[in-house]
Amino acid sequence: MTKNRGNILWVDDEVDHLKPHIIFLEDKGFNMSKTTNGQDAVTMVSRDAYDLVLLDQYMPGKDGMTTLREIKEIKPGLPVILITKSEEEDLMDEAISENVAQFLIKPVNPTQIFMACKQVLEQSKIREESATRGYLQEFQKIQFQLQEEMSADDWWDIYSRLVKWQLEFDNHPDISLGDILAEQIQSANSQFVKFITTHYKNWLFKEDRPVLSNDVFKTFVKPEIEQQRKTCLVVIDALRYDQFKVIQDFLNPYYDIKFDYQFSLLPTATPFSRNAIFSGLFPDEFIKRFPEQLNDMVTHAKSLNQHEKKMMRFAMDKAGFKEKTLRYEKINTAEQGKRFQSHYSEIKNIDVLGLVVNFVDMLAHKRAESDVLKEMVPDVSGYRSAIRTWFEHSWLFTLLRDLSRDGFTVIMTSDHGSAQVSKGVLVGADKETSKGVRYKIGRNLSTNEKHALIIRHPADYRLINLMHQTTYLIAKEDVFFLYPNQQHKYESRLKDSFQHGGISLEEMMVPVVTMRSKS
Repeated sequence: MTKNRGNILWVDDEVDHLKPHIIFLEDKGFNMSKTTNGQDAVTMVSRDAYDLVLLDQYMPGKDGMTTLREIKEIKPGLPVILITKSEEEDLMDEAISENVAQFLIKPVNPTQIFMACKQVLEQSKIREESATRGYLQEFQKIQFQLQEEMSADDWWDIYSRLVKWQLEFDNHPDISLGDILAEQIQSANSQFVKFITTHYKNWLFKEDRPVLSNDVFKTFVKPEIEQQRKTCLVVIDALRYDQFKVIQDFLNPYYDIKFDYQFSLLPTATPFSRNAIFSGLFPDEFIKRFPEQLNDMVTHAKSLNQHEKKMMRFAMDKAGFKEKTLRYEKINTAEQGKRFQSHYSEIKNIDVLGLVVNFVDMLAHKRAESDVLKEMVPDVSGYRSAIRTWFEHSWLFTLLRDLSRDGFTVIMTSDHGSAQVSKGVLVGADKETSKGVRYKIGRNLSTNEKHALIIRHPADYRLINLMHQTTYLIAKEDVFFLYPNQQHKYESRLKDSFQHGGISLEEMMVPVVTMRSKS
């Protein structure tokens, strides 16, 4: 016995002439009902359960569009395929506005109808099956590649492919491969840590290296200004690659988008990587050029990014753009963003804009303190969903549409990403040690080298001596640091939270997105 593939109602005043089509669909496993007029169709839909309606436009009494509206009032989610002899564009526009599943022009043959029904009723299942097959094939390829010697570009390729499958599984939550993908990402991060600990230190003293935080301005921003393009550098604090991908669809109508990447400096934290982006300098360089930054770090100032405007002006002047006007803004709240957006008439005439947006990072920090946000953002998929919703309704999206209209090129990046941590590791430290969860700075710090990169000579990593015998601990993979006192209290609070400062694909491999206006 053929399994029922769905219940279909066909509404057409000449439905008796469609017997070959109906028999064909029944042979394919669909359960077919039929009626010759819109009024009966509305009655049948209100009484019986259908998965799909095939609806003729031109019928005596209620026409197809009127019938469609009444059906949607009764069952808004019921898909309808409109079938008509008319090729008038106005009718097509009206049908699209009423959310028809498809629009077919008569005459139609049985295979066309079958294909349309299959696409509406089974496309989700087909795509799930395709995604399952695709990932299982990709799984083996990635596993083999992880055993090979890889370059920075190879790692970006691996990370991009893993993110692709994360997004694919977001669209098909019934796929049961999420745990396997999570384990593969964990395995990739284990190998990535080895790659970074082997190569990172050498990059810091070579010109021939992957793009690092301090190379972003000269590599991506400077060429745009040299081409006399109005340019906006947007740094969304803690924005990961997967999170940018979920907002890309909103931007595609306005920009041609090109993806590159950079490696966040270690520690993957704002005082180091973001100051490096704006100054174009390594930490050991920017504290010499901006001694006030060193003072802020030594005295644990409330903000360790107070001098970014001066840093960006320095980078522009150094690159030969002294005559170019600059406006820099740091936006921490929606109200600040709306106020900035309200002054757009002034902003649009500036040569170069520098913009820091803190929402993504603030969401991660607030989540750790709120049970409600933990429910709303339980995992990386929920984090992506929250960012997509925020961006769609944000002042930033409005601003980016305005910038596109006025011909700006936008360089969007982040200072670092974030990692969802799960493994608490004890650290030996004194009361002067920094409070970071994924990185620590203090005197003679100690922990297990299996879980952290231990830096006892900061100069080797172009880092800063903030005290006598400064030591940096930088967490690997999904580790977070704990002190022996109150260990259990903080372990339960921090487990599964989103943190940054350590070594992982999600924190270090940061997208740099060049968006050129389509206007």
